[in-house]
Amino acid sequence: MLMIALSLAAGLGLRAPSPPDEPRFVLAAKAMIRTGEWLIPHRGTEIYAEKPPVFMWLQATAYRLVHDWDIAFLLPSLLCALLTLWMTSRIGRMLWNRRVGHHAALAVFATLQFGLMAKRGQIDMVLVAMTTASLWGLLAHLLRGPHRAALFWGAAAAGLGTVTKGVGFLPLLILLPWVILRLGHRVPALPGSAWQWLLVPAGFATGLAVWLVPLGIAVLQPHSAEVDAYVREILFRQTATRYVGAWHHLQPAWYYLQVIATLWLPGCLLLPRLVPAWARRVARGDTRQILLISWVVLVLLFFSASPGKREVYLFPALPLLCLAAAPLLPGLLRQRFARIVLPGFTALIGAASLVLAMAILMQASWIQPALTGRDLDPDATAAIGYWAGALAAAVLALAAVLRGRRPGLLAVLTMACVWTVYGVGFMPALDDAASARQLMHRVLQAIGPTAELGLVDFREQNYLQADGRATDFGYRQPWDVQWRRARRWVDDAPSRRWILVTDKALGPCVHTREVRAIGQSNRNAWQLVPATALVHGCESTINRGDIDE
Repeated sequence: MLMIALSLAAGLGLRAPSPPDEPRFVLAAKAMIRTGEWLIPHRGTEIYAEKPPVFMWLQATAYRLVHDWDIAFLLPSLLCALLTLWMTSRIGRMLWNRRVGHHAALAVFATLQFGLMAKRGQIDMVLVAMTTASLWGLLAHLLRGPHRAALFWGAAAAGLGTVTKGVGFLPLLILLPWVILRLGHRVPALPGSAWQWLLVPAGFATGLAVWLVPLGIAVLQPHSAEVDAYVREILFRQTATRYVGAWHHLQPAWYYLQVIATLWLPGCLLLPRLVPAWARRVARGDTRQILLISWVVLVLLFFSASPGKREVYLFPALPLLCLAAAPLLPGLLRQRFARIVLPGFTALIGAASLVLAMAILMQASWIQPALTGRDLDPDATAAIGYWAGALAAAVLALAAVLRGRRPGLLAVLTMACVWTVYGVGFMPALDDAASARQLMHRVLQAIGPTAELGLVDFREQNYLQADGRATDFGYRQPWDVQWRRARRWVDDAPSRRWILVTDKALGPCVHTREVRAIGQSNRNAWQLVPATALVHGCESTINRGDIDE
């Protein structure tokens, strides 16, 4: 467990926020610290209405504790990853025994998606921790109860998860298969009055109240129309509307089968053996397996029914699927099947890393398109190659030493190596380019120490790396609106104000001969526009589609 904690923490503080989601959350958390406005998050000059503020509260609080944003933005995800492993172990111990709990936690860690989310400054790892904690409370009452305090806690954690990300209520779905089992007399009635079930709505409301009560108080007081728009957006469009009529991330109904087959490696390789074993246990009436598997299936169906799908949506189901597998793992890992597929996965990781290292260091032509547009300097590219070679050496050595004798241990050690190298090697090497630090350093050098910078069609990472010298004209505003505001801003002090803009949003109202191409970052070409390049009296009509959040 210490090795797992160290591998997940590896690289903490060695990189800045990078796309897609990290910079916008840090931008909002920084605004909370700077302005003292914690209730309604802001992204630059605009309200950020795509997600509730709870995750940003955690990042801002972490900053208050450590006073370093490069640590603070990742700290909530790291702590919630460790909490998820602990809660998974607790559930396994509660339902079976200590050994099953340990196997479940190790199975969660040894899954690709878990490590990816644990090392990203995104909401999803916090949501999964709250979901797992909620399920612990609900299962403690349903299968080991009555345990009314646990029932209240489970419902409260679901409410808190809901105001962290809208799908936090999903743990409550486990009540549905339990009610069906109870109606079929497959589980005993819980002692106590029927009034105990009121603890579910009471606990859920308590969790929701952490954010909705302060928001309601603010709405009841005199406020701007902008706040009303925020409430409509966050409570309706970003929840029910987004689920029923998603406007991006549109995927087919079978999309999550692809997610399971890739991001849930290597555990998904064992599904051909696990599924028949689960079927036998369900047929024998094992209520523990029935509840765990039923909940995972309900979550899968819930997300598959929406036209908008992302791989992270299914992530909350991972710990319970690993819990359902955990009592079967000791026997399964002794089978020849597991002794082939798990070492095969390790060998594949090692071989892929070796090929990547050789391709980068030998400058193979097929790898160059993947590096184009990322603003990587030769030293960073070489560092990625060397770290890929180190990872290949480590995992291939593990595969050679263990040689299939301990396939479960091999899977855990392989992922520990992957996340250690990812944290201390790959991400720091990519950091200058991915975080836009390299680009913004060139920009600030070009405009001089006393100049101000305006951002049109900006990316959050550019704002973060602007060293407090940037202003924006509305992230969600059409480009022509941004340009009108930008021209008025430049006209107030033309000698010291510049505009940074993507080439796509440059438009016809700029003398291109006076524009300076400043470089590429995150697959965008950036242009630096001085005041003399602006065509006065010109009204741009360029626009763009809806922004993908």
